[in-house]
This record gives sequence, C-alpha cells and structure tokens, in this order.
Amino acid sequence: MPSRNQFASSIVAISLAVAGCSSNNDGGSGVRGLSQGEADEMNAGRSKFDQPGDPAFTADTRFAAGQLAESQGAPVGAVEQYREALKIDPKHQPSLYRLGMIYTQQKAYPQAIETWRRYLTVTNNSPNAYSNLGFCYELAGKPAEAEATYKAGIARDPKSQPCRVNYGLMLARTGRVPEARVQLETVLKPAEAAYNIASVMETMGRKDQAREEFVRALKLDPNFQQAQVRLSALN
Repeated sequence: MPSRNQFASSIVAISLAVAGCSSNNDGGSGVRGLSQGEADEMNAGRSKFDQPGDPAFTADTRFAAGQLAESQGAPVGAVEQYREALKIDPKHQPSLYRLGMIYTQQKAYPQAIETWRRYLTVTNNSPNAYSNLGFCYELAGKPAEAEATYKAGIARDPKSQPCRVNYGLMLARTGRVPEARVQLETVLKPAEAAYNIASVMETMGRKDQAREEFVRALKLDPNFQQAQVRLSALN
C-alpha cells in the first residue's frame, strides 16, 4: 500500500490507466491465460479453438490472446483479438476495456469514444466508465462533452475518486481553479488537492501559481515531503 504522500504525488497522473482497471466489474477478468503454443496457433488461424462449435473457442480465449499480444508489444494483433472476442460476446467487459485503452493510446478517438460508450452501457453506467469516457473526450478536444460526462459520473456516485479527480484536473487546466479545488477536496485531503493543482500549473509552465499551491499544500501539511521536494525544485 503506497503512503499518502506517494499517492498524492501520483494521482495527478490519473487517467484511463487508473480509472477503472482495478476491479473485475471494470475490466478485470478471471480467465486463464493462453500458452505460447496456443496463442501462436490462434494467431496463425489454425488453432483448435477455431474449430466451429468447439466450446473452448470463447470470448475469454480471444481476450487471453489479446493480453498476450499486448505483452509482446503488438497492439494491432491485440485489437484483432479483442474485436474477435466481441463478435462472440458483444458485452465482454474485459475486451471492451482493453480495446478502449488501446484506441485511446493510439489517439484513434472516434473509435475510442464509441468503445467507451459501449463499455459504459455494459457496466450499467459505472462511475469508472464515466471517468474513462470523460477523459477520452478531453483528450479528443471535446471539453464540453468531457465535463458533462464527468458530471454524470459524479451524479451516479458523488464519492467517485476517478471522476472527481479527473474533472478537477481538467478544471485546473482550464483556469477554473476554485471549482477544481472543490472537486479535488471532495475526495482528497486539502493538501493533496493543492499539490495536484500545483502539479497542473507546473506542467503548464505557470511556475508562480505552482509555487503558491505547493506552499499552500505545505501550510496545510508541513510533513508533505513530496510537495517540499517539488517546491525546492522550482526555487
């Protein structure tokens, strides 16, 4: 378990990779992995799993092959496997989640947005799914849609940390700092909220504002070591 300061130093990086990947309801899977031999056969189109009517040929086996392809740095192959899984089971949550991740990472935003919308539906409008979709809208340059999506996720679960934090960071990036602070402090301690706002300001080159927020974080928590380190680096 990371310390509070370690958590605060990393939360500014909350994104699709964090929001929604930790639970089985939001992209996890209990499926077994494939052996290298099985995966090679499947990818070559001659697997025993490709035999029509074979009960072993499932969305889970396709998902496992996609996971292996990702681990080998082959996103195109992974996308193919996840799409095949979704042909078998259009509601296969793990495949939708990973497909959304890859499309987003590749900046294929129309496909990513469509995938995250499907993921939202099959997860029964989970807050993490709202956060993923909102973040994707933001990356795609659609701030109005992003804000509306974050707000919908917060309405679904007012304590949703991914929605609150990602929304707060977006507000900070657009200069709406007081509103950002409200969102962040709902799920973080005030010092952590200030730290995250400072991190956004620093990333944007606004060093004076970043200093103010790091100082604020240290006034609220004098033992906030990471804030002290970041402040010292600015001076």
